[in-house]
Amino acid sequence: MIYPEFIRKEDTIGVSAPSSGLTEPLRINTLNNAIKKFEEKGYKILLTPNVRKNEDGVSSSAYIRSLELASLYQKEEVKAIICATGGEFLLEMLTFFDFSIVQKNIKWLQGYSDPTGLLFTITTNLDIATIYGSNFVGFGMDIWHESLENNLDILEGNLFVQKSFPEYESMRVDMITGREEYHLDASVYWKTLNHEKEVSFKGRIIGGCIDIITELFGTRFDKTKEFIEKYREDGIIWYFDNCELSTEDMVRTLWKFKDNGWFKYAQGIIFGRSATNYSNKGMMMEDAIKRVLGDLELPIILDADIGHVPPRMTIINGAYTVVSCKDGKGTLKFELK
Repeated sequence: MIYPEFIRKEDTIGVSAPSSGLTEPLRINTLNNAIKKFEEKGYKILLTPNVRKNEDGVSSSAYIRSLELASLYQKEEVKAIICATGGEFLLEMLTFFDFSIVQKNIKWLQGYSDPTGLLFTITTNLDIATIYGSNFVGFGMDIWHESLENNLDILEGNLFVQKSFPEYESMRVDMITGREEYHLDASVYWKTLNHEKEVSFKGRIIGGCIDIITELFGTRFDKTKEFIEKYREDGIIWYFDNCELSTEDMVRTLWKFKDNGWFKYAQGIIFGRSATNYSNKGMMMEDAIKRVLGDLELPIILDADIGHVPPRMTIINGAYTVVSCKDGKGTLKFELK
């Protein structure tokens, strides 16, 4: 596994919009505050032109999005890249993106949700670690939550053990300024599918937004089997962040992954708190997961601090990882080997 160099104070962080861009006044306010916060931390920020544009759900054409991201990889002064925000149609730009540029200019790429299309592809195709962490606008709150401080610590190479947080945001609250902190109103409790009091497992971690991974399945960008075969001796840890899949969608998606052998070397699976629990059949997400994966005899964690329901842990895709869960609390430890 290839790990990019960690960033240092006074480095430049590039921001591009390979999915949606930002034009709404509140979102621009959040963006501007994120720039300010990083500058206060000692970093320079370089935005591509498409960050402040948005039309038909994307910042620019698929071709322009590919070029603007590539431009940040090619700038020597840019030491890491963070996706501006998520969206729906990032996959379109993969058709035009020159992945050889990534191989020639290795640096951290970070984002979550729709940016999974890039992160998952780069790590499984090129064997280069990526970061499933906050999008750039997520850093726009006036007082950073601990999870954001942790995220920056990881980018700086200073933090490799994360603990679950005390509380999470169970429902979104409308923003007034765009600089609000998380509305933490519910207690974090990591569950296990088979109700074990304690589980632990280790292996090479990979995953992301399951809505996007299922769309990559079977395309020319799907090198998942090759990746898990390469690291079969380490074992594989899967993590999934669900944004929009219904419980019925989850059954079909997990069945597809399972039937295709993706869990062949799995040592454990982690599911973040789901952003939706919609079902046509009245099925709960936990029931959907158990329906497909219950016979794998693997430790499976539910409601972890990963993904769309904040706060979120930062995941280094491709890192060797030790996962522990006991009495509703969890720990992730990364080993860069």
